[in-house]
Amino acid sequence: METIVVIPTYNEADNIPELTRALLDLDLDLGILIVDDNSPDGTGRLADELAANEPRIMVRHRPGKLGLGTAYAQGFAWALENTNASLFAQMDADFSHHPSVLPDLVAAARRGLVAIGSRYVPGGGVKNWGLGRRILSRGASLYVGTILALPVNDLTGAFKCWPRAVLERLELETLQAGGFAALSEMTYRAHCMGCKFQEVPIIFEDRRVGQSKLTPAIALEAMLNVWRLRFQGRFKPRNRP
Repeated sequence: METIVVIPTYNEADNIPELTRALLDLDLDLGILIVDDNSPDGTGRLADELAANEPRIMVRHRPGKLGLGTAYAQGFAWALENTNASLFAQMDADFSHHPSVLPDLVAAARRGLVAIGSRYVPGGGVKNWGLGRRILSRGASLYVGTILALPVNDLTGAFKCWPRAVLERLELETLQAGGFAALSEMTYRAHCMGCKFQEVPIIFEDRRVGQSKLTPAIALEAMLNVWRLRFQGRFKPRNRP
């Protein structure tokens, strides 16, 4: 498999069968790693059933809701150790990130770039959002980008594709943010390492079914983590090439 797609889940039983089918139907050599946080709605059990019938689907179970950032970090770490994939993608389970864009992200990552699905470049945007949410989302990206001096327009999204050589040096086990803030922390570390980015336009649409996982505590962690990164100085990986 060239690409492993890591998908954290919590109560996504209504979405995961259709999403995995859509991904596996793409003209890509990919596998899917579902990282389930003991979903009460049985998502983990359903994922196991899908994996039993499809060798390209893999599942990791965690004992409870431990945070989006740790789900990605642990999923990536497992995939790096247990597969020979050269690319590693990440996305939400709720169809906010449309699978049809993944080939464009993969194409950019093949060139050694960190590929970011972006709402805030020409051709990108959001759908079915009110004005308040639009302002909050755009403002959050500007906030992070200004404080950390990052050359990326969309810093709060989770639709990305990483080359193995980049992901191996991010030292995922030392990420300080456990939740949503880990998304921008990983981008910041990649920037400190001298990585180049390509923002691929996406249209972000509200989830089809289920409820958002964003809470005030998660949002507060994201705000504070930016300043923690700023005052700590530039990230310097131990495992330099």
